[in-house]
Amino acid sequence: MRTVLITIILLIVLFFTFMAGVGSGLLLSGMDGISPGDKVAVLKIEGVILDSQIYLESIKKIKEDDDFKAVVVRIDSPGGAVAPSQEIYEELKSLNETIPVISSIGTVGASGGYYIAVGTQKIYANPGSITGSIGVIAQFVNYGQLLDWAKVDVEVIKSGQYKDVGSPFREMNKADREYIQELIDNVYDQFRQAVSDARDIKEPELDLISDGKIFTGEQAKKLKLIDEIGSISDAISEAGKLGGLGEEPDVIYFPKKRSQLLELLFSKTNLGELTKFPIKVKFGLYYLTNL
Repeated sequence: MRTVLITIILLIVLFFTFMAGVGSGLLLSGMDGISPGDKVAVLKIEGVILDSQIYLESIKKIKEDDDFKAVVVRIDSPGGAVAPSQEIYEELKSLNETIPVISSIGTVGASGGYYIAVGTQKIYANPGSITGSIGVIAQFVNYGQLLDWAKVDVEVIKSGQYKDVGSPFREMNKADREYIQELIDNVYDQFRQAVSDARDIKEPELDLISDGKIFTGEQAKKLKLIDEIGSISDAISEAGKLGGLGEEPDVIYFPKKRSQLLELLFSKTNLGELTKFPIKVKFGLYYLTNL
């Protein structure tokens, strides 16, 4: 009898130990649970895009899981740095060769956010969503007058004429402006080419929509910048149909959110990064709308 009792107690302890381990794993990974079977992935791209890593990791996980039959890219972003926007765009184009990928623009999917959207095979937007803003921007701060007022001199030693281009400590000269303009024109042409190829928009129509203007979803549809007026629910239903799952597929969201415990632990180190605005961090070219 005593042996049986000890065995039962050990089994109970082992069971709760196992469950605690599983719970801890889910807590640390941010996963909501296990969802077997075919489903649609929803990749949420939010805020100013300064780094593509978290999105590329999510796309990789989606690509490696055969249970995902389609993807909806939910975009709520005014854009961001050129290179990260292009990386996400390219990865979505590649993923689109394997499974259907469509995008849904929420409040705003403009500039780099729109660049990402054209990497998908179909674009949804709400009637009042803000999109477009096809263009490139670089912004600089000049502290010259402030330094003169404070009687502060800044000495710069450099290896070449353009090494300190965009420096806040001096006024930009004509050669600097021409050099920066060449860079902007180059990445601007890359943006225009991506839109032209994906949306089948040629000259002179392309000129009319690629001067930095923003458009509502309703306007964008008339200009062929998007395909359908609809909500994220409409986009998910369409993805389900394209993936052979019906109009109400199971959905898993990416990137996986950290648990509240991990958010608390990392909040102090991340707070500064979350509040930075790109032009204050470092020089760069941006597919970014000033909304």
